[in-house]
Amino acid sequence: MIRLILVDDHPVVRSGIRAMLTGQPDFQLIGEAATAEEGVELARTLAPDVVLMDLQLGPGMHGSEATRQIVALNGPRVLVLTTFDTDADIVAAIEAGATGYLLKDAPSDALHAAIRSAAAGASALAPSVASRLLGRVRTPDTTLSPRELEVLGHVATGLSNRQISKAMFLSETTVKTHLVRIYTKLGVDSRTAAVAAASKRGLIRPP
Repeated sequence: MIRLILVDDHPVVRSGIRAMLTGQPDFQLIGEAATAEEGVELARTLAPDVVLMDLQLGPGMHGSEATRQIVALNGPRVLVLTTFDTDADIVAAIEAGATGYLLKDAPSDALHAAIRSAAAGASALAPSVASRLLGRVRTPDTTLSPRELEVLGHVATGLSNRQISKAMFLSETTVKTHLVRIYTKLGVDSRTAAVAAASKRGLIRPP
């Protein structure tokens, strides 16, 4: 029996996923959470085999950070189930230790297979996600690093270099260095152009 916890802030989505799990004799949904914080606590107390984790969960903790904390429990596997397939989201989740990454429009049989793979400790990636990761490996000279993606994500929200340095615990000089590298890799010369180019390429979510 694969014991599951579902973490998603939308009740309708949770209901839909719950329905997709119904009828699978080896699945047992033992808990649901609407926030990342609740998800981490449920994982700690219920010790599930797999946690189905959304990434965007309202104003609190991000799903990737929840993934990091759950993986640190050395038991549950985390299967990200989200609508986002940008490089920034994918890299953050994989770096946090997610075993799989699936999009919410995946058919039921793909979700079932991904859950079973995650429970067995094998990776399960949506085709578009696998393609993006493969592209990063094939073009390392033009691929933004996880830290550069994080910096650019802050730029997209309108933060200044000083604000970014405080948020990321970096010096302003280091932030500027990251921005220079980002501009070079994207072939742009301004913050606005960098955000526009990265959004168009699917590296970050559009602001």
